[in-house]
Order: sequence, then C-alpha cells, then structure tokens
Amino acid sequence: MANIKQTVKYLYIGHDPISVWFRYLLILFDAITIIFFVSTANGAHGPAFTVASLIIGFFIVLDFSARLWIAKDRWKLLRQIYTLADIVVIVSLVVDLFLPWNLAFLRILRALRLIHSYHLLRDLRRDSHFFRTHEDAVIAAINLLVFVFATSTAVLVFFIPENSPHAYIDALYFTMATLTTTGFGDITLATPGGKLFSVFIMIVGVALFVRLAQAIFMPQKVRHKCSNCGLYRHDPDAVHCKHCGETLRIETGGTS
Repeated sequence: MANIKQTVKYLYIGHDPISVWFRYLLILFDAITIIFFVSTANGAHGPAFTVASLIIGFFIVLDFSARLWIAKDRWKLLRQIYTLADIVVIVSLVVDLFLPWNLAFLRILRALRLIHSYHLLRDLRRDSHFFRTHEDAVIAAINLLVFVFATSTAVLVFFIPENSPHAYIDALYFTMATLTTTGFGDITLATPGGKLFSVFIMIVGVALFVRLAQAIFMPQKVRHKCSNCGLYRHDPDAVHCKHCGETLRIETGGTS
C-alpha cells in the first residue's frame, strides 16, 4: 500500500515529465467532462447517458480520493474551492438518479478544476510564456467563463421551455444580456425566482467581469525578473524580492 501511495504522489506532485504529462491529461479529462456536461444539460437522459455519467463520476471519485489520500493537510484540501466543486459534482451525479428534476447545471462547476490547482499553476508557469505573462487575466477569464456557463445551464434547465428550438442559445443570450446589464428585454424571467436569479447574475457576473478587466488593464503583479533567483512576479511597489531579498529596480510610471 505504501508503494501505491508513493506512486500516486509521484504522479500528482512530482516534477518529472511523466508527472507533468499526467497532470495535463487530467486537465484534458476535466475539459472533456465539462463539454459533456454542457452538451447534455437539457437532452434526453436515457440509459446511455446514465451509464456515461456514472463512468465519469467513477473517475472523478478516483481523482478526488487520490488527492485526498496524499494530501498533507486534508482539512485544508477539503476547504479549497475546486475540492468543494468536485464534491458538489459527485453528489449531483448520484442524487440526480433519484430526483425528478435535472441537476446538470451543478456539474459545470467541474470547470473550476481547470486552473485552481497549485501544481498545475506551477507547470503552466514553467512551460508557458503566455501564461506567465498573463496569469491574472487567464485565471479571471476562466472564472468568468465558469460562471457564465454554469448560470446559462441553470437558466436552460429551470427557466427555458424544453420545446424551445434554440434553448441553449437563448439561455446563454439571456445570461450575457443580464450580466452586462444590457437588458434588451426580449428574453426575460417573469417568475419571482427568475427575477431573483437575474439579480444574482447581475451582482456576481459584473464583479467577475470587473475583475477580468482589472487583471487585463491593472494587473495586481508586475513582471520583472529577479537577477538573483529569477522570480518573475512582484508587487508593483516591491523594493526587494520576496523570495531571496535581492534589491529590485522595477520601472514604474510613478503616480499622479
């Protein structure tokens, strides 16, 4: 058993190419499951769908169990946002078999696994110059996309008629019109629950949109390579490197 645990640790937190490729394959699996959950959110849920959902759920449980098994601080792991999202997805896959309504919109939360992992962030920072340069914007964009697709799927499941010829497009269109406060009014949710859900989209969506704009135009970190240790991201007003203490000379435009 100790050898198996050591192997799992090697795959999940190792530095060798095999470990890195394993983590990238996990991200590919996450992306495939998200596409599956989005595309089947409002479709006919027959035996084939049930079997596919259970198979996906089995691998998600395996991944979740492996992370929990090798974690140094399991309670800390259980408090992470992507861990809570995995728990919600697993519960929805099981409970959905016994409920008359569809919980497919909850499974979109699986998308939080795409980026909120320390080891994945470390891999991307090392392997991708684009990610190193635009890390804040990439993370903010993924958070916004997760919110948009999760809320669009919730609108699709609970508020859009099943016989609508363009159900998902209508749900996505309503979400974006509400999020941006454009308010065309051609698609509205007239029920009290629908109105409250619209308010939720406005408040949370605008906050995420502003965070994305801030990450693009006013990043929280500046890119300046430390001449001693190579640390690449620093606070805008940093004088010394937080990693090694080397004096930094970050070019700034000053304040007005």
